[in-house]
Amino acid sequence: MLKNNPIPTFEGPVCPRPLNHTEQIVMGHGSGGKMTQDLIRRIFQPHLQSEPLLAGNDFASLSLLAEAGLQGTLSVSTDSHIVTPLFFPGGDIGSLAVCGTVNDVSMSGAVPLFLTASFILEEGLPVETLEKVVASMEAAAREANVQFVAGDTKVAEKGKVDGVYITTTGIGWTPAGVEIGGEKARPGDVVLVSGTMGDHGIAVLGARGELGFETGVQSDIAPLNGMIRELLKAAPGVHVLRDPTRGGLATTLNEIAAQSKVGIWLDEESVPVLPGVQAACEMLGFDPLYVANEGKLIVIVPEDQAEAALQAMRQHPYGKNAAQIGRVQAEAPGRVLLKTLIGGTRILDVLAGEMLPRIC
Repeated sequence: MLKNNPIPTFEGPVCPRPLNHTEQIVMGHGSGGKMTQDLIRRIFQPHLQSEPLLAGNDFASLSLLAEAGLQGTLSVSTDSHIVTPLFFPGGDIGSLAVCGTVNDVSMSGAVPLFLTASFILEEGLPVETLEKVVASMEAAAREANVQFVAGDTKVAEKGKVDGVYITTTGIGWTPAGVEIGGEKARPGDVVLVSGTMGDHGIAVLGARGELGFETGVQSDIAPLNGMIRELLKAAPGVHVLRDPTRGGLATTLNEIAAQSKVGIWLDEESVPVLPGVQAACEMLGFDPLYVANEGKLIVIVPEDQAEAALQAMRQHPYGKNAAQIGRVQAEAPGRVLLKTLIGGTRILDVLAGEMLPRIC
């Protein structure tokens, strides 16, 4: 059951009327009355249905892992999502909300099971746009094999929201004996990444028309729980899993170095970066090591399991460009240092502010 976590299909209410392509969100859709109920029946229930949702309560009663003998702990994560524009190459705010929370839950080694979603909608938002976002969430949840069990909708006045804001909470189960965390990196460990850095941030920036040229870069949004499952089979001794989202690889590794009180040393030549991302960063003065990702994984693992972990990722579609990029050392605790292409050493510090706002 834990490997597949099958999602049942439920017969939801039939849409009372077809979508009107000129229809927009109005304040009444957030009133909690008939217009809200109509929006739920027509837009949300056809895509995000499950037995707890269809029950119509203000809570979800969940039977978690009822099989006798299973031991473990709950893993819970919550995240809010603001991105401009709502749709961009490789994804949209809906897939971002699902995959971002699924991945956060998965970083503990947990099996993601359930999601909740809260929507803040802007008055005037086309209902057709909302339906596309929710349909994207449905597709992402199906791929990740998770179930929506609760939700909420509010409407804000026109100009107070960028179309849609989505907050998602994820609930998963961590099997007994799995101990993964940012404080567990140890000297001698190897640092791996599952693919190229900076794809998501550059894809969103390109969709805003702020680059002045075409990159062809697609966002890397993806649910990583399937790849993590295979990774942990091959390398059960993994110490740290982390998805380098806002602040990118450099900021995330700084967090881990501080948590574990170790030094992390990277080899710049080994860090995979797409040519389109590199070109965009050079033109704009960005560093791809600080640009956000939404479908990539940092793995810190004992050296004797590093090759097995690397091969497990490379055999998965979301890890085909996995690479070893550095090591954990006792020296320079709390620091991340980069061996540059010209042979020097550079300190990778944490950025003081946001390089690219409204991207996740």
